[in-house]
Amino acid sequence: MRWPRAKVESIKAEGRYSLVGGPFGSELTTRDYVEEGVPVIRGANLSGDGFFKDADFVFVREEKADQLIANNAYPGDVVFTQRGTLGQVGVIPAEPHYPRYLISQSQMKLSVDPQKADARFVFYFFRHPDTVQTVKNHALSSGVPHINLGILRDFELPLPPLHAQRQVVAMLSPYDHLIENNQRRMALLEEAARLLYREWFVRLRFPGHEHTRVVDGVPEGWERRLLGDICADIREAVSPDDLEPDTPYIGLEHMPRRSIALTEWGRAEAVASAKHRYMTGDILFGKIRPYFHKVGIAFTGGVASSDAIVIRPNAEELRSLVLTTVSSDEFVAEASQTMREGSKMPRADWKLMTKYRVLLPPPGLLDSFSATVSTITDQLRTLCFQNHKLKAARDLLLPRLMSGEIAV
Repeated sequence: MRWPRAKVESIKAEGRYSLVGGPFGSELTTRDYVEEGVPVIRGANLSGDGFFKDADFVFVREEKADQLIANNAYPGDVVFTQRGTLGQVGVIPAEPHYPRYLISQSQMKLSVDPQKADARFVFYFFRHPDTVQTVKNHALSSGVPHINLGILRDFELPLPPLHAQRQVVAMLSPYDHLIENNQRRMALLEEAARLLYREWFVRLRFPGHEHTRVVDGVPEGWERRLLGDICADIREAVSPDDLEPDTPYIGLEHMPRRSIALTEWGRAEAVASAKHRYMTGDILFGKIRPYFHKVGIAFTGGVASSDAIVIRPNAEELRSLVLTTVSSDEFVAEASQTMREGSKMPRADWKLMTKYRVLLPPPGLLDSFSATVSTITDQLRTLCFQNHKLKAARDLLLPRLMSGEIAV
């Protein structure tokens, strides 16, 4: 059975502001951001998985959000990226962390009429790979690729009866629940690695610290080494003509904020210029502002954006230490100070970053630290590939459900 189709405009909720874009640029600027208040939804809150990331917000005051009431979003609203990484979409959870949100200039939001459509069904349709490609095909190419409210308004989607929409959601949701559970486990594992690094190398509360003398911040038996002495920046450029289409490609858009693990990647068929080759276990560090806080270990070999530094430890026993060091708050803060100005997107200077002083413990302690962190990264790798298999199974099912090929 093929479902009838309808325009997005026809399924919006009654009332004002049910289908809107973000505020004009002058209405919301970085000067409006405060420490707490109403969270602002940005591209970082709409991950490549399509899940709504209900954290890592900037905020505006309640009064500012009231002024921009047309751009407020609420539980159940569907949020789309308008410019930047097109194809991103998310649904604000039914039980969110905040009672309301504000969409940024780069977002659009749809409040769905619950008598006509299920918001989760709409979300799944817009997450369909074919839909994402269609959105990109509609992009306006002047400057940063973008779509507008008119394009979204006229976008057509299949619209089966509500009970069938809910059945589709019920068949797809278990995959997402399993993926989200794995992501929560991964977040806890990453936090454990960060805390261990901070405890040992920042607070100097390593095993046996009670009986170890510390001189000028260096425990007895430890040494300070330059980052450049224990690892290298790999710049093996490779052209698109030398790559198989299914070669993994990691761009800045695939790198989450200050991560331990890089769990997403694209395909080299999307690569149009020379990139840097990397190997499994290499560490990638985004080197341009505002992406220098993007860092993590790769679980596949492939090619990376030329705006990422490929870092390879000189020895396997150093990998965990290098990984946790370059993903630490202290290193990211110092890397930001190496940025060379003079261009629209200043770049961190690797030559200066190599001067970062790393505390190197004696072999016994280093082995103990490495074993613990390696166990964590092994678990992260397992969960990462589990999620890829779940996504593949879900994405095989999704088009067949959306087309009506599978009866519900």
